[in-house]
Amino acid sequence: MKRINDILNDPEYLLCVNRIRAAEADRIYCRHDPAHFLDVARLARIIALEENFDADKELLYAMGLLHDIGRHTEYENGTDHAIAGSKIAEKILARHGFTKTERETITEAIEDHRAGSAASPLADILYRADKLSRNCVLCDAAATCKRFQNGEKAFLLY
Repeated sequence: MKRINDILNDPEYLLCVNRIRAAEADRIYCRHDPAHFLDVARLARIIALEENFDADKELLYAMGLLHDIGRHTEYENGTDHAIAGSKIAEKILARHGFTKTERETITEAIEDHRAGSAASPLADILYRADKLSRNCVLCDAAATCKRFQNGEKAFLLY
């Protein structure tokens, strides 16, 4: 998975990761760090395999690693991180040999990953992987987390 290693070492990717890290330095809730990105990528791959969804492993990993890469823009100027992230991802993917079709597929899933099943099958996989990546049951901040303000329950499995 050379292209995935290239993403992880991309200067813009690393810059965005560091900007997110700085913006979330005092955050008590889940952080959007490389561990989260990798968890989402791995879970997306597992979901796709379990559901016999035919998706390339590199595509799933790229999608997971880049899905929140625009998070710093939300902190800095209020821009929706999914929209900003899809634009950042497009440039990173292009630099590392992803075809136009692959880039469109990945960026559309990133842009729609907060909509869940309403968007597309890949956006749905990304949505579920994103939710499942969080260990909310054991979180010290769960009582004040916006995820649970509308009665959503913490879950470990889907």
